[in-house]
Amino acid sequence: MHRATFTKPDGRELTLYGRKTLRGANIEAPSPFSDPLKANPHLRWHTLRGEWITYAAYRQDRTFLPPPEYNPLAVTLDPAHPTELPAGDWDVAVFDNRFPSLTLESNQPPELIVPTARALGKCEVVVFTQDAPSSLGALPLNHLELVLEVWADRTETLGNLASIDYVLPFENRGAEVGVTLHHPHGQIYAYPVIPPVPARMQQIAVAHYQTHQSGILQDLISKELTGPRMLYRGEQAVAFVPVCARYPYEVWVAPIAPIESFAHLSGDQRADLARALKTVLLKFDGLWKRPFPYLMAWYQAPTDSKPHPESHLHAEFYPPYRTPDKLKYLAGTELAAGFFAMDALPEEKARELQQIQVSLEP
Repeated sequence: MHRATFTKPDGRELTLYGRKTLRGANIEAPSPFSDPLKANPHLRWHTLRGEWITYAAYRQDRTFLPPPEYNPLAVTLDPAHPTELPAGDWDVAVFDNRFPSLTLESNQPPELIVPTARALGKCEVVVFTQDAPSSLGALPLNHLELVLEVWADRTETLGNLASIDYVLPFENRGAEVGVTLHHPHGQIYAYPVIPPVPARMQQIAVAHYQTHQSGILQDLISKELTGPRMLYRGEQAVAFVPVCARYPYEVWVAPIAPIESFAHLSGDQRADLARALKTVLLKFDGLWKRPFPYLMAWYQAPTDSKPHPESHLHAEFYPPYRTPDKLKYLAGTELAAGFFAMDALPEEKARELQQIQVSLEP
């Protein structure tokens, strides 16, 4: 992996990554904005739930579904009308979000009737490719491996910041899940605390490890390996519809061994994880004969510099569809109670995905 870092005119950082050496001597980091936003989000404590909520009202002004000719994630062709990215031979780009929910510059939270705090953290945009009509699943395997390396690099870089406790890479794909830009990209949020969902997963994983001296996801994968829900089984990685899926077509992708984070993957594990990831993405699109929307979230260990043998790097996919013509909307029992109700068996959805034949090589 090769990389080069630049500073945009408005002060934001841009890092370019490539599979080959980057010829960056003449690259200038562009920006559609000349002046810093001076964002100042803050946190408010939710008294009944016991968790922080971040507030950043200026995010209402962010770019929303522009026409292709105004794609801010395309490379800059006319310096008089800059986008977020320069031309060049890079493969993946990462830059600070112009409209962050968390920022290291957060200061002076308001005094309210509930506790407040600075919304310290970082929000980054990860552009997977220069090719706007492409997708994460359409990338060659070695390009996907690079994306995994980029997530590792960003996890280490952000996790080394004193104010960061957790790093979460994710991708929203499709207008059905609220995407505001269609160019293939994801985001990385670096949080000042472990957020509620991974915190609960971490709590359960620690208790399981203390009792069994093995990881809870590790043990589940060992049982799923010979089951009816497996979509990809390689030497180092797997993809499967979990027996406890909460969404139709929910899929988990993970290394077989309990790897703590992207930064701990070996070359062989990263290569097979890319194959597992590409298999799932191609199956999704093949099932629907059109771009398949989803939320993909990657869970890994906290960034507190402590060993976490209980943690197990993995992705969870939450597609919004029940059937090709019916979206799954969260209902009262799910939103109000947090008690999910599934109207489709994981085994049925796994069979549908298993029947989709994919080719990982061009």
